[in-house]
Amino acid sequence: MQIIRAQPSDAPVLSAIAFAAKAHWGYPTQWLEQWRDQLTITPEFIAANETFMATVADRIVGFHALLRTQETTRLEHLWVLPNQMGKGIGRALFQHAVQQASARKAARLTIEADPHAEPFYLRMGGRRVRVAGSELDGERRELPLLEFDLT
Repeated sequence: MQIIRAQPSDAPVLSAIAFAAKAHWGYPTQWLEQWRDQLTITPEFIAANETFMATVADRIVGFHALLRTQETTRLEHLWVLPNQMGKGIGRALFQHAVQQASARKAARLTIEADPHAEPFYLRMGGRRVRVAGSELDGERRELPLLEFDLT
């Protein structure tokens, strides 16, 4: 496996990975449609943000993207193709994201995680700092906000 910088032309493949990974958790189709904008990776996003992808045998199997704000560095995306989950790719992408954030002197890394991904981030050393509420089709969801100390 290699982790390399994504190019704007990789946007359609990265979007497909994000959709496939989110759908893996069994969300209803109408919810996935409501999340379309959040899951669509544009060439402009890749050009403006540190976006890296994992490749296996020259095939893109996952990616992460960092978004820097004045307050923090945020792990905006980390997705792995469902058939590649459980092979250490997510862990490698997360560790790469931490290295990238640390190299830029970030003191902490934050992520608003999908509830299904929270156990993974807790295993990676994250700490839940709060919960953001959302509602879809009358169903309340809690999105954990996790923080990683990089100092």
